Amino acid sequence: MNPQDPVFSFVRNELLLIAEGEALRLPRREELARHLVGPGLALGEIAERRYWAHAWPHAVLPAPDYQLHGLRALLGRLPSELWALAGRAYQLVEWERTHRFCGACGKTTRRHESGEFAMVCSGCGHTAYPRISPATITVITRGREILLARNARSANGFFACIAGFVEAGESLEDCVRREVREEVGLEVGPMRYFGSQPWPFPHQLMLGFIAEYAGGELKLQEDEIAEAGWFTADNLPPLPPKVSIARQLIDAALAELA
Repeated sequence: MNPQDPVFSFVRNELLLIAEGEALRLPRREELARHLVGPGLALGEIAERRYWAHAWPHAVLPAPDYQLHGLRALLGRLPSELWALAGRAYQLVEWERTHRFCGACGKTTRRHESGEFAMVCSGCGHTAYPRISPATITVITRGREILLARNARSANGFFACIAGFVEAGESLEDCVRREVREEVGLEVGPMRYFGSQPWPFPHQLMLGFIAEYAGGELKLQEDEIAEAGWFTADNLPPLPPKVSIARQLIDAALAELA
């Protein structure tokens, strides 16, 4: 365990960072040594540097140049590989925080002795792994147009794709059809898988699709969608950052329609 190892340390859903002028960096283990409890969770390496995850044990920050930042605000500010690792760190810290007791018998849990990411009940032996919630995210094409929507709860004003959680017993394709029908009142036909992205808000796995419009008129689910419409490449609303799978889907669909 190297004292120079960078540490992702979280106060609930905010990441502890050190401000150096306009730049932000992760604190090193030696800088937090007096504050951290336990060895933390080993995340892996980037460029031969090992990274760790910890829950911050105090309400008070260690120095004035330490700041707390939500991961959404850091999207595009941190290098994409580092942001992705921050998301992994947060999901593991949050999973450990919310699995201190067994869901089967209520006894306390401990980390799996093998070092794998699992919490084991001290009473009945039930093993709990980090929760991952699959969700589909879909861009719909119609001729040279794509459908984009602004979420009713979004504060950033971006227009993106139709997304929603996969329900129990539902295929990914069925989820795409249901979410599109519920949120914007449309039917989709042929669709194809595009790719996936972990999305730590708090523990989603986003599964991207490109689908073809098959019918219907826009009818918005008002508690979910504030605004939606058909757009062409030369008439686009504000879009999400390029690091997000939503933007990757949009760019891919527009490239195919060009």
